[in-house]
Amino acid sequence: MRAVVQKSFGGPEVLEVVEAERPKPLSGEVLVRVRASAVNPVDVAVRAGAFPLLGEPPFGVGWDISGVVEEAGPGARFKVGDEVYGMPFFPRAATGYAEYVAAPSRQLARKPASVDHVHAAAIPLAALTAWQGLVQAADVQAGDRVLIQRAAGGVGHFAVQIAKARGAHVIAVASEGRRDFVRGLGADEVVDYRTTDFTDVVTDADIVLDSTAQGDRSLGVLRPGGTLISVLEHGDAALIERVEAAGRRFAGISVEPDYAALEAIAELVDAGRIRPYVEETFPLAEAGKAHELVAAGHVQGKIVLTVE
Repeated sequence: MRAVVQKSFGGPEVLEVVEAERPKPLSGEVLVRVRASAVNPVDVAVRAGAFPLLGEPPFGVGWDISGVVEEAGPGARFKVGDEVYGMPFFPRAATGYAEYVAAPSRQLARKPASVDHVHAAAIPLAALTAWQGLVQAADVQAGDRVLIQRAAGGVGHFAVQIAKARGAHVIAVASEGRRDFVRGLGADEVVDYRTTDFTDVVTDADIVLDSTAQGDRSLGVLRPGGTLISVLEHGDAALIERVEAAGRRFAGISVEPDYAALEAIAELVDAGRIRPYVEETFPLAEAGKAHELVAAGHVQGKIVLTVE
């Protein structure tokens, strides 16, 4: 099979397509013929060596996949021909930029029927991050005031829609150029971070989803008893202590595979409550170009690799 691997840390040019042995599913696993694989900021950080999650190269990056079950091991929860999606093995290596991935069947869910593989692949890591923070950690409810940083990005654009699906009042932080986009996702208010400091205009938020490592500043807009969900500072003991001393709750999110959450998200997608947005696609051989775009930091929604 073809797979994208890297033999050293470095820029996008270290990503290369090689011929690799097709994995064999073990008991409880399925072999997925991958149709699409999304590119996330964590992929870029791992490739560059800025986040040495997988140790030293060689290895293959990529986690988000959508495809078709080609082989099922004994006891697997899917059968050959089922369309599935997920984020297997994270934070361990999954080598998701490949024609085939073998994964535990309980780390995958049935693909939303209403979207194609490209849009399904855009969902898992970003939407699970938003879901595990907003729903599982903060238990967002109707009427809650929710501030979402980077609302037009991968995690953010799902977070806006998940919060709205739960009946929350959503305040989105995004550039003026993304205003119509996040409004279309359901945001009730939009704060242009380029001209306005969100701490000057937002007060008494029940929940803040912070994916910008601005925990202390986000803390200042929370009401007493409110919840700070941190994506990048989840292990910051000093920040946790300051949040709790201020009478607020801290929820650090390190996303993990969760088939039940993926099933719930798929239901919302098929009900028209969540729509994944894909800004651009690239073939597997151009994974480096996709990484360049993600590394630039201004992607609206997600970037996806197609695997033909």
